[in-house]
Amino acid sequence: MNFVYYFFYTLSKILAHAFFDFRVIHPQRMIESGPLILAANHQSYFDPPLAGICSQRAIFFLARRTLYSVPILRKLLPYFQIIPVDRDGNDRHALKNIIQRLEQGHGVLLFPEGTRSPDGNIQSAQSGIGLIIAKTKAPVLPLRLFGVHEAFPRNAKTINFHPIRVVLGEPIYFSEAELIAPEGNNRLLYQQLTNRVMSAIAALKLPEKEIETYENSQKI
Repeated sequence: MNFVYYFFYTLSKILAHAFFDFRVIHPQRMIESGPLILAANHQSYFDPPLAGICSQRAIFFLARRTLYSVPILRKLLPYFQIIPVDRDGNDRHALKNIIQRLEQGHGVLLFPEGTRSPDGNIQSAQSGIGLIIAKTKAPVLPLRLFGVHEAFPRNAKTINFHPIRVVLGEPIYFSEAELIAPEGNNRLLYQQLTNRVMSAIAALKLPEKEIETYENSQKI
């Protein structure tokens, strides 16, 4: 973890705890070494740093390639372990970069939905994460963010200091048999793997003992 990453990682933790009563549920489920796909629901611009601070190691994030056109960001983004992505079409270079990072034993954060939810509900997923799973055989750790939409929803101009929780699921390991394309149909395989991951994310709930505290927490 380089100094710039560590600085903003620590700052994100401090701000999350101070203003959003941030808590991670089941932190022991995090895989801290070896290849790992962190798969999360997507509600807000807050999602990447909040998901990132759930891990004790530096992970790789995806971001629009256009951000590199901003001079100061062009210098900073490499320190944040950003993988640039072209959102206008299939970005084979980004895909190869993601696969390479996983093969090197790193963790990569992916949002299967591709874009932020307009209403906070889980949306249908794209098959890209299924392709990455099939190519790398990397385990997937599903995680679900709660309260981020209420704190800073899509197109919002102000921040609400709403409690935020992140629930980590059990890691998903894929067997060789599960990575064989049915009838040689790779597209179908990728979608099946994607659906399994999204179902695991959607199944994550706040524990009963957390619900009352979460719902009754006062906004700062």
